[in-house]
Parts: sequence; structure tokens; C-alpha cells
Amino acid sequence: MNTLRLALVAFVLTALALTLGTTAMAASGYTLYGDAQIVSGGNPGNAAQLRSDATPGWGGIDFDVSAMTFAQLTRLATDYNITDDQCGAGSPRFQLNTAGGNIFVYIGPSPSFVGCAPGWQTTGNLIGNNDPCRYDTSQLAPGTQCNTYAGTLALFTSVTITGIQLVVDSGWNLVASGGDGEETILVDNVMINGNTYTFDPSPTKDSCKKGGWKSFTSSPGPFKNQGDCVSFFASGGKNEGD
Repeated sequence: MNTLRLALVAFVLTALALTLGTTAMAASGYTLYGDAQIVSGGNPGNAAQLRSDATPGWGGIDFDVSAMTFAQLTRLATDYNITDDQCGAGSPRFQLNTAGGNIFVYIGPSPSFVGCAPGWQTTGNLIGNNDPCRYDTSQLAPGTQCNTYAGTLALFTSVTITGIQLVVDSGWNLVASGGDGEETILVDNVMINGNTYTFDPSPTKDSCKKGGWKSFTSSPGPFKNQGDCVSFFASGGKNEGD
């Protein structure tokens, strides 16, 4: 599939997902929609499983971010694991919402974004990544579906980003290549500027038991013992650790 068609397909499916997708789960900092759920087997802990199949055909995470300019987006990264079929046809990807359309940031090997390696992989920081065609800005500027970070920054430095999603929606594309039409991807440790999303439950006083208090090496913590840890969570954070 050529790059222009890839961008067109991604645009159509993304618009559909954001219009028709229903909220599967709300949590602090993000909302899952479409065929998305929290599962075990993260890197480590839990992960968000995003699946594209016949129904509904997409899965995604909508992150609760404050409006910022493109130049103010300094970190965009995730760990990912293709567990069924392959990446391709513009999926998986980050999408940055603006008033004029989406900026797509593709995940996988440039410039085709097919042939993702098995097992857990990391994108590294995609901000500053100048791989060919990593950025697709054709919704904002026709003819720029094969862009780089530097090219995107030059065109859209002051453009306001109003939302950020991580999307999987190209299971249909895998039928032609002998797949079963299901594209399933686990994502973990999503980084957007100073925030990291791990999809693990928020710690409670029970997290302090069986030596768990020792794992809090930074805020909250460190704690001097289990009782100190339990006191912190039982007091709603008022009794701080050492």
C-alpha cells in the first residue's frame, strides 16, 4: 500500500473510531475506547490491549492532556508488543488532534511501518525522530503525508494540540496478507511529556504488604518499614514517609 493511500485509510478509520467508539473504561489520565481493555502481561505489570477486528474494528486510548503547541510536546513514546498478526496500514499510531485535523505519528519500522519485530519493543522518544515518513501531516497540509519531525515542527510550531490518542485500527488490512483480520497490540509505559502511563492499579495500603513497601524508592516513599507505608496510604498521603 502506498503512503498516500495509507494516510487516507488511517484518516477514514480514525474519524470513525473517534465518532462511534464507546468508552470502555475511564481511569486517571486516560480513557479506553472501542475494543480496548487492561490485561496482564505488561512490561512489567499490566498493559492496555488494543484490538482491531470485525467488530468494532478499532481500539484506542484517549489521554487526558492539557492543550499545548506542537513545539511544547517534548516526549512521545511507548513500549508495544504485537501479539496477533502485524502492524501496517497506519496502525498502531499516535494521533495529535488539532483544529485543522490530526497529525499522525506512526509506530514501527520506517518508512513502510510494516514488519514489526515480535515481543516487547520501544519506540524511543518520537519527538525529534526524523525517520522518513514517521510523521503524516497531510490532514493539515496536503502532500505532506511523508514528513519528519523537523518538517512537522517547521510547519506547525505554534499549532495547538487539543488531544492525543494511541490507536489500533487496521485488522482489515491483514486479511490480504494471510492474517485472520485481527490486529492485537499491547502497549505500556506510554510517555507524554512528563507523564508516564503504566495501566497498573493505583497503589493502596495493601501494596505495602509482603515487602512491597521497599519498592517505593521515590515519591511516595521511601518508607522506613511497612507500618510507615501503610500509614501514608491510610492517611491519604498526609503522613509522609522518610
